[in-house]
Amino acid sequence: MPEAVAGRPQLRSVMSSVAELARMEAVRRYDILDTPPDGAFDRVAAIAARLFDVPVASVTIVDTDRIWFKAVHGLDGVTEIGRDPGLCGSAILSGEALVIPDTLMDEVAAGNPLVTGPLGVRFYAAAPITTSDGHRLGTVNILDTKPRLITAADTETLTDLAAMVLDALELRLTGLRLLREEQGRRKEQEQARERAERDMEAITAFASTLQRTLLPPALPAVPGLELACHYQTDSPRDVGGDFYDLFPLGTGRWAFFLGDVCGKGAEAAAVTSLVRYTLREAAQHHSDPTEVLGALNSALLLDPSMGSRYCTCVFGTLEAAPQGGFTVTVAMGGHPPLFHLGQDDEGGTSVAGVRPEGGMLVGALEWARFASHTLHLAPGQCLLLYTDGLTEARLADGTMLGESGLIAFLSTRAAPNAGRLIEDTVALIAGLPSGAGDDIALLALSVPHRPTAEQPLSVSTARTLAAPAPFDGAARVEQEHSP
Repeated sequence: MPEAVAGRPQLRSVMSSVAELARMEAVRRYDILDTPPDGAFDRVAAIAARLFDVPVASVTIVDTDRIWFKAVHGLDGVTEIGRDPGLCGSAILSGEALVIPDTLMDEVAAGNPLVTGPLGVRFYAAAPITTSDGHRLGTVNILDTKPRLITAADTETLTDLAAMVLDALELRLTGLRLLREEQGRRKEQEQARERAERDMEAITAFASTLQRTLLPPALPAVPGLELACHYQTDSPRDVGGDFYDLFPLGTGRWAFFLGDVCGKGAEAAAVTSLVRYTLREAAQHHSDPTEVLGALNSALLLDPSMGSRYCTCVFGTLEAAPQGGFTVTVAMGGHPPLFHLGQDDEGGTSVAGVRPEGGMLVGALEWARFASHTLHLAPGQCLLLYTDGLTEARLADGTMLGESGLIAFLSTRAAPNAGRLIEDTVALIAGLPSGAGDDIALLALSVPHRPTAEQPLSVSTARTLAAPAPFDGAARVEQEHSP
């Protein structure tokens, strides 16, 4: 990609061996090379492409003998290229952004195959990803197929994006350190080789989960089920604690969860990683969702590095029902109710709140108990899970939307469908005077009336196509709960 745009044969001679050894030590300190795709870095590449209106953007790390792509937008199938020749390798020589307005006018870039070949690269710019102690790990790059000029402000924006990448690396490094410290403490306590090996596996699983941040790369396809989700943070510079996931349990069963960790920042991200790993692991050993939440509760209380952190959570299982649709069992831990949408006798939309009584916060009390409820998700019906950022969003008069406002809104939605329901809910949020005001995670599951060859349909992120119809009047509400 950008690294092949032009050769820089002088790279090795310019960088002293001592400085290069120190730089590579910094690269290895972040333990980022050859890690799986990560939503945080993928978003930086996508934002760069959108902000600068270019077809290709990437986030790269410079290794000893290669340029490795942590994220790439607009060029599929590229994971790494040789370090020499490469513009990225040249860009890390300077603490400032490198801009080539017209590659044909640059004596080094003009003969590069990406310039003379089918891609026809004519513009390149990159900002180095620089650590606080001055080591340049790699670059954030943009390129275009036509010559162009960018302003000083544009250059600063590109530099800011490189700084955001460093922030994500620092957050990830902090989380890994917390997880490794916990591994050491557990090994000292148990003094058993078998438990030490399991802890090592747990650390590896935790690190892998943390690399994906709070948002799964995509939802899996579940036969006969439509899935849609949405995630947004209060600020693009904050790391929120909302989370969700859906994964197979085997033998035709699936598990899903959604929740909210107390707080924000690096500590909340570390707790979220622990929560997601524990739920996935516990689901393999416990068929009762309340026992899964109990295992999570114990894990949070037994982990001293988590401090006083706790979370709310909905955990559920799905299994295809003989009469069609799915049997859904959900356990609640201090979380707002989920909503079961269907069609009422008059052809409108019925909204039933699912709130099993007695579900307590997860990770707050050792003796916490959790409640569950089983329902049938029939063809033409939908479940909506959300975090409290949705109901706490402010209306024009300053009051919160609340559960009653959300119910009123949902009752006006026609033909419950996961994708459209998420689109409409996102449009509702966007239409509020102050937006959400907090992090929001949404997950919707629906069963089509008549599955087609194209079913199942899984949507990893819902986009708002148009503002939904306004809602008013009283909502007709039912409550689904267990005594």
